[in-house]
Order: sequence, then C-alpha cells, then structure tokens
Amino acid sequence: MQTFTSFDGTTLAYYTWGDAGELPPVALHHGFSTYAAANWQAPGIVDALVAAGRRVVAIDARGHGASEKPHDPARYGEDKMARDLAALFDVLELDRVDLVGYSMGGVVALLAAAADPRVRRLVTGGIGAGAAEQGGVDRAALPGRALVDGLLADDPATITDERVMGFRLFADASGADRQALAAQARASHRTPIALDRITIPALVLAGTDDWLATRPEVLAAALPDARWKVLAGDHLTVVRNPEFAAAIVSFLA
Repeated sequence: MQTFTSFDGTTLAYYTWGDAGELPPVALHHGFSTYAAANWQAPGIVDALVAAGRRVVAIDARGHGASEKPHDPARYGEDKMARDLAALFDVLELDRVDLVGYSMGGVVALLAAAADPRVRRLVTGGIGAGAAEQGGVDRAALPGRALVDGLLADDPATITDERVMGFRLFADASGADRQALAAQARASHRTPIALDRITIPALVLAGTDDWLATRPEVLAAALPDARWKVLAGDHLTVVRNPEFAAAIVSFLA
C-alpha cells in the first residue's frame, strides 16, 4: 500500500501489482462500502490481469479501505472520486490507462472517461440503465435515504429493506466507517453523465440477478462504442465468476 494526496488534500491509499508492459496499466475502482482488495484481489481479478502481462493499479476510494474517511458529505461524490483517479494518474505519471469500475466505481469510471483523455478503454460492472437514465446507481432499486438511515441505525434489526440490510451487514463485517459511507450515500451522483463524450471502446458487464444493474443494454446503447455482456451472478457474486475476470482481460487486450 502507498498513499498520495488528492486535489483537495484528502489522503488516499492505492496499490500496484505486476510490471509495465506494452499495453497501458489497468486502473481499478471498487464499489460502495468495499475496498480494493475485497473487490478486485480476493476474487482473482488482479491475478488474472497480472497473468495476462498487465500492470494493475487500484485505489481505495475516499471513505473506504485505508483511505481518509471524513464525515462531511461535501467531501464526497463520484465526481470527486473521478478527480481522485486523475490525481493518481498524475502521481504515477500515466499517459495512457485502461479503466475498470464496479458499481459506485462504475459511475466513477464513466465520469473519469468522459473527462480524461488518458483513458484508452473502459469497463463498467454492477451498473445498468440507471447510469444512463439517472446519472448514477438506480435510485429506485436502492433509495439513498433508506441507505443512509440503514447505515446510521443504532440497531440493525430496525432495517426492513433487505437490500439496505445487505450493505449494512457488509459494512459491519468489514469494520467500515458507517458515518463516512453515509456521507457518500448523501452525495451520490444524480445528474446526467456526458456519455456521448466517451468515444473510446467500452464494455458493460452485469450479473443476471443483479438488481442494481438491470437493463445493461441501455447503458451500452448510450455509449458511442460499447458492447454489453451478462454473466451468472448477482451484485455481490458476479465478480467471483471466473468469466467476469476473463471478460475484462479479453476486452482490454
């Protein structure tokens, strides 16, 4: 693990694996309430990329993992996380990069790809039509207010939404800072993303039973040069499907 100071003074953690090769490094941005190692390393995605000869860089988003965890919602939002990626690319002196984002990180990756000409290829996972129609994670599937209340509840037994309960249980199991996660939930991206500016090749991945990534074909159609693929799994398990890593490796090659 190494750290860097981002554009607004926030200290963020990042990790690197593999050696530089002919193709650019692959940058990975994880989803909400998790962290780089759990989202990318534990399911074998990092190993698959390194075995394919790629250098890999992954960040712990602000409020997550080993990165700084302020409690002010003004310090959060996927737009700020996209700027964190740009700052990391600057620190590592990367002039070209392939970018992969999952769930919250998928929204971050879209924002980064729309703004940063250094991104050569893009893969999103765990998001679908909501990113195209609402500018972020599908709020009908996961209402932000319910998520904030569930994260901050003193007694998790009071949570009635099983989807919110899933995020709360994961946060508790991983020792996450729930106030920091609630701050991000309050600041989550809700305005249109300039998808038409993402003219690079893109791949949209989704699980067959992922309630947060429904209608991935809508997101793919909104991108000028995208394809989409559905794999067995739900929002938590599809990243452990070996076909998920294989699809990323193949597309980025």
